[in-house]
Amino acid sequence: MKLTSNTILITGGASGIGYELTKQLTALGNTILITGRDQAKMDRAKAAFPKIHTFRSDVSDPKAIATLYEEITKEFPKLNILINNAGIMRKINVHDKAGSLEDLTREIEINLSGPIHMVKQFLPHLKTKSEAAIMNVSSGLAFVPLPISPVYCATKAGLHSFTESLRVQLKNTKVKVFDLAPPATQTELLDGFDVEDLKGASTMKVEDMVKAAIKGMQTDRFEIRPGQANQLKMMSRLAPGFILKQMSRSVDRMLRTLD
Repeated sequence: MKLTSNTILITGGASGIGYELTKQLTALGNTILITGRDQAKMDRAKAAFPKIHTFRSDVSDPKAIATLYEEITKEFPKLNILINNAGIMRKINVHDKAGSLEDLTREIEINLSGPIHMVKQFLPHLKTKSEAAIMNVSSGLAFVPLPISPVYCATKAGLHSFTESLRVQLKNTKVKVFDLAPPATQTELLDGFDVEDLKGASTMKVEDMVKAAIKGMQTDRFEIRPGQANQLKMMSRLAPGFILKQMSRSVDRMLRTLD
């Protein structure tokens, strides 16, 4: 699809992959709208890219999504691309007695429920456009989990499945549905992990990953798997037990601390 002269909404567009999408899609001549919970980060993004538009909003809050929809469709009726990028990733030890049940599912509300609610809210508007798209940012970990982050991986597997179903349901519309499954990418998302947690993973520069994402959209490649994400999907089919064991080493270290 054409990736110039669009009006694009990017959730979580002020940091990580979202920030780089903002940068590269702005450079292609698109009108970029970003959302986020952290006003300071959005202010920094606005300072770096003065032409973008920022909206403070929380994808885990359905009421905030409804308000966002009213604001954006009124001010930017040409909106035709939605990129569901906002997400968090945490190490979780299920043996740990600390923390609430509500906190345990934060990743579900942000990473999975958020994109589903955004799609449901914005789809009627997108369907009115002559060319439109939704891109959900899942993960290479949708294909093989990293067991040290069990909830994150479950959300990304769920988002991948939802995106496949969504694509089928929208096959008779003009809304294209893309699934971007990044590999381990050099962003602040990985700040909570140490070298041993990610041993064996080849982290990809965020600039290169986003270039691959944009090229995938431009060539209508609906499942975009840059770098090691492609290998993870292949290995999940060829040797699922082996690749899961490799991805589980960090949990072995975690369990040893309980002894």
